[in-house]
Amino acid sequence: MKTFIGIMSLALLCSSAMAQNITGTWRYMDDKTGEAKGLVKIEQQADGTYAGTALKATPRAGYIPKEFCTNCPAPYTNKPIIGMQVITGLKTSDQVNYTDGRIIDPVSGKIYRLKGKLNSSGKKLFLRGYIGVAAVGRNQTWLRVE
Repeated sequence: MKTFIGIMSLALLCSSAMAQNITGTWRYMDDKTGEAKGLVKIEQQADGTYAGTALKATPRAGYIPKEFCTNCPAPYTNKPIIGMQVITGLKTSDQVNYTDGRIIDPVSGKIYRLKGKLNSSGKKLFLRGYIGVAAVGRNQTWLRVE
């Protein structure tokens, strides 16, 4: 009986951990100041990858958000930033680690490779944007919006 209860408890624990994923709305934070910069909605695509759409840019003291992606390469050139798909192609195999994505920085116009990890509570998403090798890049922590 103890074995059965132990197996059932483990099964419930594993299924709840596997049910967690990155779909939802996230508040992205400035990696230098820690201030909120805006909101991105991440959704799973038909091909199983994840994509993120910019929902809102947060004005801050001394900063007015750009409206258009003026420095961005095609197909993003001169497109409105709000509503833009800023994350594409993010994949997972274990519902915790995410790789092979791309993220665009609408301010600089640069496109970075992207990987990430979801914390155990599912409330923080640790992202790393990089060009070339992951050792050279930037980290951001995004917070899930309830």
